[in-house]
Amino acid sequence: MGDPQYSVVLFQSTSGVLRAEKLAKGAALKVKLIPVPRHLSSDCGVCLRCESADVHRVRSILDAAGVEFDGIRPL
Repeated sequence: MGDPQYSVVLFQSTSGVLRAEKLAKGAALKVKLIPVPRHLSSDCGVCLRCESADVHRVRSILDAAGVEFDGIRPL
């Protein structure tokens, strides 16, 4: 089995990314806050990295909690 592929969730605010991290970790997802990669644009300098296999779960958790995000992009 190879290394996991990652995606990032982009946010407009630091408070949004911090709330998303708390929700995702509460759902036992492996996530990490990282600087937004230069090739991606975002109003916030921090994004949430997750395994690409978990993107649908992350999106569902954020939608259910009403957390706004700008998009989810593969790394």
